Amino acid sequence: MLYPNNIEKKLGFDTIRAFVKERCVSLLGQAFVDKIRFSDNYELVKKLIGQTAEFKLILQIHSSFPEQNYIDLSEELQSIVKEGTYLAEEVFFDLKLSLNTIVQIQDFFDGKEERYPLLVDMVKQTVAEDLDLYDILSQIEGVIDERGQVRDNASRDLYDLRRKIVAEQNAVRKTLERIYKNARNSGWIGEEMTLTVRNGRLVIPLLAEHKRKMKGIVHDESSTGQMAFVEPADVLEANNEIRDLEIKERREVIRILKALTAEIRPNLPEIKKAYFLLGLVDFIRAKARLAIDLDATAPLLVNEKIIEWSRAKHPILFLAHQKLGKETVPLNVELNDKNRILIVSGPNAGGKSVMLKTIGLNQYMAQCGFLVSMSPDSKLGMFGHLFIDIGDEQSIENDLSTYSSHLTNMNFFLSHMNKRTLFLIDEFGTGTEPNLGGAIAEALLENFVKSKAKGVINTHYTNLKIFADKNEGLINGAMKFNAEQLEPLYELELGKPGSSFAIEVAGKIGLPSYITKRAQKKLGTQQVDFEKMLKELEIEKKVYADKNAQFNEQNQLLKKKLDQYNGLKEFLDNEQKRILNDAKKEAKRLLDESNKKIENAIRAIKESGAEKEKTKEIREELATFEKEIKPEKIEEKPKWKKEEGVIEVGSFVKVKGQETIGEVLSLKGKDAEVAIGQLKTKIKLNRLEKVSRKAFKAATKESPTKKLGGLDMTEKMSNFNFNLDIRGKRVEEAMSELDNLMDDAIMLGHSEVRVVHGKGDGILRNLVRTHLKTYKQVSKLNDEHADRGGHGVTIVKLS
Repeated sequence: MLYPNNIEKKLGFDTIRAFVKERCVSLLGQAFVDKIRFSDNYELVKKLIGQTAEFKLILQIHSSFPEQNYIDLSEELQSIVKEGTYLAEEVFFDLKLSLNTIVQIQDFFDGKEERYPLLVDMVKQTVAEDLDLYDILSQIEGVIDERGQVRDNASRDLYDLRRKIVAEQNAVRKTLERIYKNARNSGWIGEEMTLTVRNGRLVIPLLAEHKRKMKGIVHDESSTGQMAFVEPADVLEANNEIRDLEIKERREVIRILKALTAEIRPNLPEIKKAYFLLGLVDFIRAKARLAIDLDATAPLLVNEKIIEWSRAKHPILFLAHQKLGKETVPLNVELNDKNRILIVSGPNAGGKSVMLKTIGLNQYMAQCGFLVSMSPDSKLGMFGHLFIDIGDEQSIENDLSTYSSHLTNMNFFLSHMNKRTLFLIDEFGTGTEPNLGGAIAEALLENFVKSKAKGVINTHYTNLKIFADKNEGLINGAMKFNAEQLEPLYELELGKPGSSFAIEVAGKIGLPSYITKRAQKKLGTQQVDFEKMLKELEIEKKVYADKNAQFNEQNQLLKKKLDQYNGLKEFLDNEQKRILNDAKKEAKRLLDESNKKIENAIRAIKESGAEKEKTKEIREELATFEKEIKPEKIEEKPKWKKEEGVIEVGSFVKVKGQETIGEVLSLKGKDAEVAIGQLKTKIKLNRLEKVSRKAFKAATKESPTKKLGGLDMTEKMSNFNFNLDIRGKRVEEAMSELDNLMDDAIMLGHSEVRVVHGKGDGILRNLVRTHLKTYKQVSKLNDEHADRGGHGVTIVKLS
C-alpha cells in the first residue's frame, strides 16, 4: 500500500523514470519503464536488483555487448497473422537486423552462467529452445540483400524480368539521348536541362514554345509553364513494355515476400516472445547505465523491516551536484526493532526534508528493482506499506488548510499503519498554535509507537524530543550545525536532539539585539537553557572531534615511524647475524689452515732430523703466513671537513654519519629541504653538518653519474623504456611491472608512459586504470589512437 496517490511525484521517482527512458535505445525498452511498480515481493525484488547489478558489471568490463537494432516490430508481426498477408521488403530488412541482435545477445551469454546467472536464465526463459533463429535469418538473408531489397536471384523469373527491364531501359535511354541531342542542337532545350522522369517514364524537358515540334506525349509542365516534359513517340512503345515488365516484377516480388512470410508464420508466437527479450534487455541496461551515473550499488537485501544505511545519497541531488562539481553530503541512518522511530530536529534549511526524501526515494527505488545510491555494505529491508506526509498539501477543492491536510494524512496513517509500514513525516504538528500542535503530535506519536511501524519524523517541538528520549522504540537525531559559524552541515547524527538555533540565526542575519534578547526573555528560562545546552554540547563535540582527529593523525604517524623502526631494526639484526656468521666461517677456515700448516711444519722438522737450516726455513714460512692472516688496521678519517657557521639557504651540507652532500633549497622551522643530485628531501637541521663549496664540488666530481644511495641515475635514464607490454601476464606480475614503470617514470621526471594491455574482455584494462588512479601524479588516462592500438593501449599523463 502506498500513500498518497502522487507519492512518486512527491519523492521524485517520476524524474527517475524519465532518466531511465533517456537511457533506453528503443521504444521496446521505454515501454517497460512505464510498467515499473513498487513491490514487497522479496524474491522478485531480489531478482530485479540482481539482474541490474549483473548488467552494470557487463557495462563496466565488456565493450562487445550488442547496442544497435533494438527495433520494435510488434505491430508488423501482428499484421501477418492471417494467411495471404506479407511483410514489406523494408520490414523484412528490419526483422533481419533485430533478430540478428537477439542472436548476438544469446551468443554473448553463452557459457557465462557462473558470472551472470540471472541474466542467462532470463534469456533462456524468454527465447524458446525450439526457435531456430539462425534458420530464420538464413531464409531472410537468401531473399533480402544488404540494401533491404529482394535479391535478383530470389527466383528465376525475377532474375529474367530484371534483366529484360535493364536491357529495355538501356535501349530507351540510347534513343532518348539521340533525340535529346538533336533537340538541343535545334535550340528546343534550355541550358542545363537533362533527361528526367515523370510518372515513372523517361522524358525530355522542352521549352514550352517548342513542345509541338516533337511527336509524343506531354506528361507534365513546370510550375512556371516555361517547360514541358515530353515522352517522344519513338520510345512510347518501349516505355510501355518497361512498364509492363515492372508490373510483372512487382508481382513476382510480392509472391516471393508472401512465400517468405509463410515460412516464418508458424514461428510468430516464439518470435514475438523473443522481441520481448529485446525490450527487457534494453530496459535493464538503461537501469544499469543510470546506476553507473548515480554510483549506485546492490546492498544486502533482507526480508526484514529494517534500515541500516551508510553513505546514502539523494540520487537526483547527486546528479545535479555532479554537474556543478559539488560534493553531496552522505546520510547514515538506522531503524530497527529497538529504535523504530527516528525523531529528527535541527535548524531550518539544515537538510531535514532532503534527508526524508533521500530515505523515501532510495527505499522506493530499491523495491522497484533499482540499484541504490549508498554503500554496498548497507542493509536494505522490505516494507509492505510506504506512507509519506511531505510538503504543503493544502486542498483548494476541499477548502482544507495545511494543518487540516496534515491531520487527514495522520488519520490515514493511524487507520492503516502496522509493523509492515515505513512512514515519513515532514514538519510534524506544524500549521496551528504551537502548544496545541505539539500536544496532538505527541498523542499521535504514542500510537505510532504502539503500531510497531518504522518511521522518520522531522520536528521543531521540544516536547517530542523529550518524549523520544524517555520512551523505548524511539531515538533522537539531529541535523548537524556549526554552532560557531551558524551554518548547516547537512549531516544526520543519531542519538541526540538538535537545536533550531532560531535566535542565533536571527542575530546573524542582522535582527537587532534588543529583539533577540526580548525574545529570549519571552521564551522562558527552561527553553532557553535547553537550547543553550544543545549549543554548548555541539561546540564541545566539535572541539573533541577535532582533537580526536588530531590524535588519530599523530597516532598514524607514530605507527608509521614504528613500522619503519621495526623494519630497520630487523634489517640490522639480520645484517649483524650475517656478518658474524661470515666472520665465524672465515675464522674457522683460517684456524683449520693454520693447524694444517703447523702440523706440516712439525712433520717436516721431524723428517729432517731438526736440521737448523730446514727448521729456520719452516719458521720463516709460518711467520709469512701469520702476516697474511693478520687483519690490517684501518684508520677512519672524515672524508669532508666540517665547516663552521649557521646553515642557510644555499649552504652545502651532509647528513651526519654519511658522505652524501647536497644543497639547502629552503628552511622551514627545524626542517631543511635539501637537493641531493636529482632528488629533493626534507631533513631535520640537527642531522646536518655544514661543508664547504670545495667539498661539494669534489663530491660532485667524484660521482659524475650522480649516484644516489647506490642508484645510478644516468644508467636509469639511459635504460628507461616508456612503453610497457603486459599482455598475457598474470595479474600479480603485471601490477608489479606497472608499479616499477611508474616508480621509474616519476623519479626520472617523465611526463608520459604507454601501457599495452590488449583489448579482450577489458578486464586487464580496467584493473590497470583502477590501479593507476591510486597514483596522485597521474593527471589523465587516454586510449591510444585507433591506428596504434586504440582500447588495447592506455596513455598515462603524469603531472
